[in-house]
Amino acid sequence: HKQMAVVRLSKRTWEQLKSKEFRSYLLSTHFWGPVANWGVPMAALADMKKDCEIISPKMTVAMVIYSSLFMRFALRVKPRNLLLFACHFTNFSAQSIQLGRLINYNLKKGENAV
Repeated sequence: HKQMAVVRLSKRTWEQLKSKEFRSYLLSTHFWGPVANWGVPMAALADMKKDCEIISPKMTVAMVIYSSLFMRFALRVKPRNLLLFACHFTNFSAQSIQLGRLINYNLKKGENAV
């Protein structure tokens, strides 16, 4: 019974992938815009392993605001662009963590100076 369900699901998925709508989606800016944008959150995630000295507070705050605005846009545009939302949610989260790291670093640096 489980094998039949998997086979049906596989067939439905394959049919969806072959559909004109899906091919059209793959050729649209609704797909390629977010795909191109994924470099930003990936870079922020990679930077989490680096020293806090490299974090720019102005740029990090700008990226938090930017991703906040585009998360809202991704949900308001018709049709909703969940791929764009996921990209900016990831970037918002990564940049917020970076900002927290920077604040913590500066607080600790201030304690050591006293």
